[in-house]
Amino acid sequence: MRIGLYPGTFDPLTLGHRDIITRAAQLVDRLVIGVAINRDKGPLFTLEERVAMIEAEVQDLSARTGVEIIAHPFEHLVIDCARDGGASIIIRGLRAVTDFEYEFQMVGMNRAMDDSIETVFLMAEARHQAIASKLVKEIARLGGDVSKFVSPAIEAALLERFGRL
Repeated sequence: MRIGLYPGTFDPLTLGHRDIITRAAQLVDRLVIGVAINRDKGPLFTLEERVAMIEAEVQDLSARTGVEIIAHPFEHLVIDCARDGGASIIIRGLRAVTDFEYEFQMVGMNRAMDDSIETVFLMAEARHQAIASKLVKEIARLGGDVSKFVSPAIEAALLERFGRL
């Protein structure tokens, strides 16, 4: 069984994330979405809320493709999360060239820690390349329309969080 890990904070899950998840599901038999407990980032949504959002968002994809997709919280190194979940592949999404520099360094460090786990980069579709969770939150907080960047359920959660629903 080929297991892949797609790690991130997913605060919130965007259409760009969903695009990567959809395409990653074509590469693996089981996809673990590693939901980072990154206290330094001060997430808008709690860990439990982010996990629940991901589970709801991927349920249809999992049923349609037959690929098991699970959300798994983690607070340690990505490479350790991959090992814990039995992943042989770490999936990373790229939006722009600036993402590549950081990701290139991460791959080198991860390979030094465990060269049996490969990293695969997937480019977000062009229409999703500008989407960043941080910007989506700012747009929602300032009363802008985020419907082009997130699903209706996540848009509602954002609006509720900012008292606009």
